[in-house]
Amino acid sequence: MIIRLGYGAGFQEADVPDNSIIKVLEQNDISDAKAARRAVPDIIRDALANPIGTERLRDIVKPGEKVAIITSDITRPMPTWEVIPFVLEELDGIPAEDITLVFALGSHRAHTEEERRRLAGDVYEKIRCVDSDPADCVHMGTTTKGTPVDITRVVAEADRIICLGNIEYHYFAGYSGGVKALMPGASTPQAIQANHSMMVSDDACAGKLDGNPLREDLEEVIGICPVDFILNVVLDEHKHIVHAVAGDVIKAHREGCRYLDRLYRVSIPQRADIVIVSQGGAPKDLNLYQTQKALDNSKHAVKDGGTIILVGSCREGLGQKTFEEWITEAKAPEDLTDRIRKDFRLGGHKAAAIALVLERAKIKLVSEMETSLVRSIFMEPYSDLQQAVDDAIAEQQPDPTIIIMPYGGSTLPSLD
Repeated sequence: MIIRLGYGAGFQEADVPDNSIIKVLEQNDISDAKAARRAVPDIIRDALANPIGTERLRDIVKPGEKVAIITSDITRPMPTWEVIPFVLEELDGIPAEDITLVFALGSHRAHTEEERRRLAGDVYEKIRCVDSDPADCVHMGTTTKGTPVDITRVVAEADRIICLGNIEYHYFAGYSGGVKALMPGASTPQAIQANHSMMVSDDACAGKLDGNPLREDLEEVIGICPVDFILNVVLDEHKHIVHAVAGDVIKAHREGCRYLDRLYRVSIPQRADIVIVSQGGAPKDLNLYQTQKALDNSKHAVKDGGTIILVGSCREGLGQKTFEEWITEAKAPEDLTDRIRKDFRLGGHKAAAIALVLERAKIKLVSEMETSLVRSIFMEPYSDLQQAVDDAIAEQQPDPTIIIMPYGGSTLPSLD
């Protein structure tokens, strides 16, 4: 079988033995969802009119109450500007001066005014729009796992808290969305460090909520700082809204996660000796920092001791300063997992995630990166997919099994 995987602006091809292929993982057939696709206003209004596990938002918030609406920062694909007008529609009768839109920075940099304006859209001139402030937080308590619940003041002192977000797979919190807007979104570096250091647990992985210690720690926060209502959306591969859920921070979020699974969780009958995975080409494989998402999903399809062939141009190299420092300074993969336990850093966390994959499988990287750099970060360098496939088959003899993931960043393998 000739396989053709996205690679930068072009493709890489290889001839793979037909009898070795267990499955080619593509997104589930969503023709029914596409056929039923409605206009975004209808999707959002329907979710708000039929909340899961709560009253309607218009019946929860009372005049005279201060309302904090937390939403994603500019690093996330959440289309706040599309969603927020319908939330304000539900809050008709609440004075604009009592409503604050808070951009959850987490450990990211502050926005410029232009960025805040772009995120908020037309409502920027109607309500107060601010970044969360890690330097001005209220300490509200501590979780049983020791994470400080430090919440930015404008949220902590609000009478009502509403969380917005998009739901997608998150490689150690299970899924994005839900309580993540509040924690870690509106918290402090110390709280993020305490929670995210749990990412080294085997149970802290994409698509897992129950038994995920990191997610459980996040959701314990709502017992200390309650969230009154959420509105979460699911996006398609083009970042268009195809579904929305609203209501209780747990119940509505779980329903949204189930919908996401219907679209993007792909069943496999068994793990394979070799997994061939791509992000799908440009712009998603511009650097290793971005391509890592496909690598992390592929770990769920490979046997222990197997081989992952990661296909990504990475023409701009590693792609992020902290990520580059961590992965190039490490003498061995375990140095990275030890370091993340002690000092969670944005960027460093992806280096640690790669190290966790390396504990299970060998990685052959088909890219434009310098061979010496690839070897220094514990991967085997290739410029040609066919050569990588031939070598992997020779090493995994006799008769290795193969799974192919052409769009690894979007599809999550799941054992039947």
